[in-house]
Amino acid sequence: MSRAVRPDSTAAGRLSRLLALVPWLSAHQGVTIDAAAAHFGVTPEQLEKDLWLLVCSGRPGHQHDDLVDIQFWDEDRRITVVDPQTLDRPLRLSPDEAASLLVGLRVLAQVPGPHDRAALAGATAKLESAAGAALAAADGVAVAVVGTGDASVAAAVSRGLAEGRRLHLRYVGSLDERTERDVDPMRVLTLDGRTYLEAWCRRAEAVRTFRLDRIEAAVVLDVAAEVPEDAVPVDLGTGVLRPEGAPVRLGLAPEAAWIAEENPVDSVTDVGEGRREVVMPVADERWLIRLLLRQGGSVTVLDRPDLVERVQSEARAALAAYDV
Repeated sequence: MSRAVRPDSTAAGRLSRLLALVPWLSAHQGVTIDAAAAHFGVTPEQLEKDLWLLVCSGRPGHQHDDLVDIQFWDEDRRITVVDPQTLDRPLRLSPDEAASLLVGLRVLAQVPGPHDRAALAGATAKLESAAGAALAAADGVAVAVVGTGDASVAAAVSRGLAEGRRLHLRYVGSLDERTERDVDPMRVLTLDGRTYLEAWCRRAEAVRTFRLDRIEAAVVLDVAAEVPEDAVPVDLGTGVLRPEGAPVRLGLAPEAAWIAEENPVDSVTDVGEGRREVVMPVADERWLIRLLLRQGGSVTVLDRPDLVERVQSEARAALAAYDV
């Protein structure tokens, strides 16, 4: 059985509490350990551990006068902040931090789904007001949000998800190829500032992801969505979306090693002298052919003779054009 981990028991949760602890204690001089623990939602024992850690913390130099000075060992168990070492000041966001939060809030506001739009708008307005001066004074800080496309598409996707109904999409692929397909929506996800619809595609009979800004039209059908029980959602742990297509085994020379670093791969094998063999999923073979033509002999196709022939044919045609 797995055990739930309290957010305040993690390293990040404890650091957040420690940063908030000194300003709060400075504003509530003489508060008891029990009362402070109740305020922060921890046990008195945990709060004492936090206090012992704080009195060993401070500014660079690590001399006695550089450490946070808090008294809490008297019999009455009351806490007095003697020297907070500047930690009594309210925490403020840097321009970059404020910009990142604003981007996140604006992207979330555009993502289809049952969000509390009023709460998002309120939080965005408060952050803009609080960080406005800092952002205005900072050179080079710009907030840009990649749009999710047509508002009617976002509305249709939201409705399909909320009502569990099938969608008919007109979709523009990465090579400007338009297709029409019926999909059963599963969820909406955001990655690298882009918003995607993850759905069971009836045309491909597999899970597919669709960039919302590439969906030209979406219609909610009067058919219930039926996602197979064995449909596997996209794994976002790698931080990239795996292309949906047949894998190709490639040999990479040292100067082409970047291909394995900048594209999703299923496996990488070091074969010596800086060379690698990779298994890379390819959604569109036309993209791979262009890549092979640009890389010349530094990339070798190891398991697809038909693909090699297509590359050779494209290369001969290009050379023939120069002869003319």
